[in-house]
Formats: sequence, structure tokens, C-alpha cells
Amino acid sequence: MTALSTFVLRHKLLVGLLWLAVLVAGGATASKVSGRLVQDFSMPGQASYEANQAILRTYGNGGEAVPLVPVVTLPKGTTVDSPGVRAALGRAFGAVAADARLRVVSWADTGDRRFVAADGRTTFALVLGPSFGEFDAPSLAPAVTAALGPALPEGATVRITGIDELAADTTGGAEGGGDSIGVFAETLLAGLGALGVLAFVFGSLLALMPLLIAATSILASFLVILGLTAFTDVNFVVQFLVALIGLGVAIDYSLLLVTRWREERGRGHRGDEAVHRAMASAGRAVVFSGLTVAVGLFALVFLPVPFLRSIGYGGMLVPLISVLVVLTLLPVLLASVAERADWPRLRKGTHAGRGWTAWARGVVRSRWTATAAAMVLLGALGAAALDMRLGDPEADSLTKSGPAHEGLVTLERASVPTGVLTPIEVLTPAGTDPGQVAARLAALPGVYTAVAPEGRDWRRDGGAVVSVMPVDEASTATGRDTVARVREAAAAMPGVRVGGSGASLIDGIDAIYGSFPLMLVVIALVTFVLLVRAFRSLLLPAKAVLLNLLSVGATYGVVVLVWQKGYGSQALWGIPAT
Repeated sequence: MTALSTFVLRHKLLVGLLWLAVLVAGGATASKVSGRLVQDFSMPGQASYEANQAILRTYGNGGEAVPLVPVVTLPKGTTVDSPGVRAALGRAFGAVAADARLRVVSWADTGDRRFVAADGRTTFALVLGPSFGEFDAPSLAPAVTAALGPALPEGATVRITGIDELAADTTGGAEGGGDSIGVFAETLLAGLGALGVLAFVFGSLLALMPLLIAATSILASFLVILGLTAFTDVNFVVQFLVALIGLGVAIDYSLLLVTRWREERGRGHRGDEAVHRAMASAGRAVVFSGLTVAVGLFALVFLPVPFLRSIGYGGMLVPLISVLVVLTLLPVLLASVAERADWPRLRKGTHAGRGWTAWARGVVRSRWTATAAAMVLLGALGAAALDMRLGDPEADSLTKSGPAHEGLVTLERASVPTGVLTPIEVLTPAGTDPGQVAARLAALPGVYTAVAPEGRDWRRDGGAVVSVMPVDEASTATGRDTVARVREAAAAMPGVRVGGSGASLIDGIDAIYGSFPLMLVVIALVTFVLLVRAFRSLLLPAKAVLLNLLSVGATYGVVVLVWQKGYGSQALWGIPAT
């Protein structure tokens, strides 16, 4: 570290100009990064992914895409069995199916009474559209509503619901994947909050220095990510990692080095000597800290999921670049302008705070009591994490208002289960009778109905798509069991493949989290080795890894308690448990 700081301070002007050039280039190109990132969450090799891709290639819609669900309520005194109603519904849903992008199934074309409520006045359909593969995809609901209206019986009402529509009502619009402007606005907001903390810590203009380092680190990372997109696909999630992790670690590492520099000045060292001394101790800690963060992100590369791999190697760059900026640019700033910037220095920090000193003494005096209390608290929170349910939110938790919610309520009042919102798409090969496949699957426990519509929208090249509607949504435990039963039955029929959003969700969870325990062990071992090298000790790294695992487990527990169980989410943020 002394050699590095000596080199950097000997070439202060060159180092400063180089980082200034990076800062300007990063700022000039940051807005282009978002357009170069991809929103691809494909999972090649997974059975559901391959089935969904086959459906999309043949029919151009459906597969992983969840359907729109138009819910039609007939006027009082009219039922689906009234004269001319079935024909009118057939014309209405036929007008929707006239759009080449859409595939429709309803009572009108199948005669399946499961599409009709017990009172005969409410009926629904599934409208399967293309899989846009992006969060900000346009909604097809307006086009479906416009197509249905003219042909429906007079006085009938239409409400469009569906998982995507419910999610859109939750967020007040389509779910955005985020762009560079939005990311920067969020980062700026977080930076202002950090500035308040830093102003309290330093009590001087030095509070601005860590933010300058963070800005340089973030823009430099965006610049590198932009170059990386020329060689490989990078998932859009990386831009959030750049902003959030870049802001966090750059400020953290800067705070460590600046604080140590202040301490050295308080001991009487001035100029470059104070920088060298600060770098000799704090600089080494920054390096090993950055390496451990990078290792944690790089571990994603070993998961069998392409988009997570891109997040792994893209996110890994963020802490490494932050370390580079802190260890090269920050020493230059400390040696050049920090003494003048350390004004008005409302907090000198030359003596330990009385409150923290009292806390430390109390913990050391009652170390076993403090340890037991901490273990009980962290252990209880970690135990809550064991109840984590992975998957998509259920329909009832997505929104409590809006047109899509009204459609969902209408369905539920008609005793139609919400599982119809996540149908299972079963692809049958040429030579297989889709009607027999539908009948066999409809008899399975947990299946609401299964239909094999006729027509080119559902049958092509000798093959067909069978729509299986479960009683429970695929995100629930019972819904996953239903998907498993459908898959087991399909496996006994040669060439039959199972797709749909539910099967894709289950395969995705298995692919992402199946190797999670092994990945956690690998990260812990690599971190342990790095810390042994840093501390030249076995006990300290072991304690560090153990405390890391405890804190991560407790954090997952808080996530479960707040967002899954709902303790505080509704009261504080107005968000129902999911």
C-alpha cells in the first residue's frame, strides 16, 4: 500500500486527469447503457422453457406468457343459455381471436360449463398473447375490450383481469424495467441521504469527498458495462447493482480511508505522510473487503441460469472499480484539497464517543449475556427465513383496487378459482389425440378443467395445445403439486410436453435456488481463505464468516416477516403481504 500511495502521489496530476476523463466519459455515455442491456430471463435446457419456446415458434403466443382473462357479466334475466347468447359470445371472442397475435378459448367454442358461473350470467375466457419478454411490454387489454364490446349482448359488462393486469394496477402502470435516468434519480436520492449521514460524521466539507468518489465509481462502472455489452448480453438488473452497490461500497471504503487519514493528522502527521499512513492500514482493508464483495457476486456465474451469470460478472466489476477509485483518486484528493475541505470541522473525532464507549464497556463486561441475547434475536429472525415461500405473488395480494381487481372479484364471486389465471399449456405431438389428453388431465386432482379447442389457433402441423386450468395458482404449494401431477401424467404420453407460466416458475426456482446451499458454502470458504490472508489468523476469519451467515439469515427473516407475513408492510408502505 505504501508503494501504491507513493506512486499515486508522485503522479497526482496524471491520476487526477485520468479519473476526470473517466468521469466525463461515463457521464456522457451513461444514458446509452440502459438501451444496451437486455431483459432476457430465458433458461435454456429447462423442460418448461423448451416447451414454451416450441409453443411460441408454432403459434406465436402463449407459452410462458400469462393470459388476459376477460370476465363477461350478462344483464339480469339473461344467461349463456338464452337464445342467441352463445352465438353472440362466439362472435365477440372470435373478434378478439381475429388479431393474429392472440389465441382465445371460451365456453362459446368449447361448450365447457367450467367457463360459466353457476347462475349462468358470468363467463370468462383466456386470451393468450405473445411473450414480450420485458417488463414494460404494452398491455393488450384495451384492444381486447374494444374487440369484445360491439358483439356482446346489450347491457353486458366486461372486466379484464389477469396476473399482468393486476400487477400493472399495483404499480399504477406497466412494470418498468428501469432506465438510466430513473436509476440516476434513485441514486441521487440515496446520495442525498448519505450526504446527511456523512455531514454528521465529519461535520465539515469532507462529507462531499466520499460522494465524489462514489459518483466516479458509478460512472466508471457504467462505462465498463457499456463496453462489456459489445461482447456479451448483460441483464438490465446490473444497472441497479452498479448504482446501489457502487454507492454503498464507494462511500464505505472512502469513509474508512478518510477517517483513518483524519486520525493520522490528529497524531501530528501532515501532508503526504498522513496519506501514506492511512493507506498502509485502511487501504489494505479496502482491498480485501472489495474482493469479498466481488467473490459473492461472481459466485452467480456458476448458477445454470444465463441472466444470473451476466449479473454475476457485471456486478463483480462494481466493487473492484470502487476499490480502484478509492485507492488511487482518493489519496490524491486527501493530499491536495482535504486539509482545506476539512472545515468548519464541527466534529473533531479525536476522542472516542462517550456513548459508544459506554456501550462497548457494557458489552465486554456482560459478554456472555450480550452474546446470548444477540444469538437469540438473530436465531429467531433466521428461523423465520426457513418459512420463505419462493415464487410470484398470488393474485389476491397484487392489488386491492382498479379494473383488474374488479374482474378478479367477479370471478371469485362466480366461484371460479384463481388458478385459471395461470393455466398450464400442454403441447401434444402429431398423431396424439388432444381430446384424450385433455380428458385424462382434467381428471387429475387439483385440475379445474382441461380443454383441447379446435381450429388453427390451437392445432397446427398435426400437433395441438391443450389448456389445463388448475384450481390453485402455480405460486402456491398446492398449485405446484398440480403442475407436478400434470407433468407426471404427461410423461406417460410419448412426445407430450408441459409448459406455461407455472411450470416455468417452478423450473426457474429449481434452477436458481437448487444450488443455493452449495453456492453459500463456496462463498463462505473463499471468503474464509481471503480473510485468513488478510488477518493472518484462523479464529478471526471464522468468526467473521459466522457473523456474516447469521446476519444474512436474519435479513432474510426480516424480509419474510415484513413482506411475506405482512408485519408492517401494510401499515408502513400500504403494500399487502405477498
